[in-house]
Amino acid sequence: MHELSLVEGILAIVREEMAKHGLKRLIRVRVKHGELSAVVPEALETAFEVLTVGTDLAGACLEPEMVPLRVRCRQCGEEFSPSENERFLMPCPACGTELGHHVLSGRELYIDHIEAE
Repeated sequence: MHELSLVEGILAIVREEMAKHGLKRLIRVRVKHGELSAVVPEALETAFEVLTVGTDLAGACLEPEMVPLRVRCRQCGEEFSPSENERFLMPCPACGTELGHHVLSGRELYIDHIEAE
């Protein structure tokens, strides 16, 4: 469960930003994670709850938001989102090339929004 260490990092960034802006109460944090980032949203939420209970961040909400996988074909340049069943070979809908595509989105993991007062 690497989500625990991910949330530790997220909370460190949140605390740093809150201190920088003189904020005292965290309301919500939106985290964007790509389909290929191997993040389990439910585990992320559970880790957030476990690491904030009994702290000054208790009661805040974590909103994980998945970013879909999008690739560009290495052969013809077609951009497409492979279906869940085609994640390993990813056949291009235009030319049929299966391997070597450039990943445009789906690997990211970042804090998109912090709401606090």
